[in-house]
Amino acid sequence: MKSMTGFGAAQAREGDVQLGVEVRSVNQRHLDVKLVAPREYGAWEAELRRTVSGTIARGRVEVFVNRNAAGRSRELVLQKDLANAYVRAWRELKKELGLEGEVDLALLQGRSELFQRAEPASDPESEIEAVRKLLGRALEAHSRARKREGAHLKRDMDGRTRSLMRITRAVAKRAKGIAPRLQARLEKRIADLLGNDGMDPARLAQEVAVIADRSDVTEEIVRLESHLDTLKGLIGEDGSLGKRVDFVLQEINRELNTIGSKAADLEVTNLILEGKAEVEKVREQVQNVE
Repeated sequence: MKSMTGFGAAQAREGDVQLGVEVRSVNQRHLDVKLVAPREYGAWEAELRRTVSGTIARGRVEVFVNRNAAGRSRELVLQKDLANAYVRAWRELKKELGLEGEVDLALLQGRSELFQRAEPASDPESEIEAVRKLLGRALEAHSRARKREGAHLKRDMDGRTRSLMRITRAVAKRAKGIAPRLQARLEKRIADLLGNDGMDPARLAQEVAVIADRSDVTEEIVRLESHLDTLKGLIGEDGSLGKRVDFVLQEINRELNTIGSKAADLEVTNLILEGKAEVEKVREQVQNVE
């Protein structure tokens, strides 16, 4: 079992360029990959996305490719056309206004826009193989982090599944005595209403049989036990489980609701409420399972 939350990173130097890749992910219903990389690597963006998609099935994934060429020397480039334009403008202004003085270097001092730092030439084709390897290493670290988080989720979900099995056994045990209790309750009500004459025993037995049939939850308990076995098996599997577990939880919740509505027994109702609380906690956890 893997969590959808994780982080992985890798760095390396390719010549005099420092490269780094980071992979971050959080839970999301479907896979959404966001790749942020220098524009030099634009030709390989689709390939890098496919690599990520081949490793991660669900979640919002952010991949950052960093490139730092700080080790390379940068040159200052004089913007001569811009400097000439400044000088021409000053000379025209001097002539038009009849000003004295000369247009000299002092007029251009402090104008930082006249100089630009030239970035050293890059060779993305020679770097992309290193980026591929770094992405692979970052994804491996990301996978290890997700497995660690997944192990915590698995332990919690295992415990809650065992709790649901205990609750189901308690409901099954309590359900066996529902019919006799309903009969006793019905007999008492009839006696309170009709006195000693009571109801015809045959008619009473018929009414009890109808009520008992309506409150019988045997089939629901069998299905519930089956769903819990499926849930237990899924939690022990590897691979993408989130959607399948979520579906089984829906079926478990449906059977709990049916049992609660049919049983007409306070103790069973309390057990069902406890079970539904456990299902909701598992549902919260499974939102972060791949």
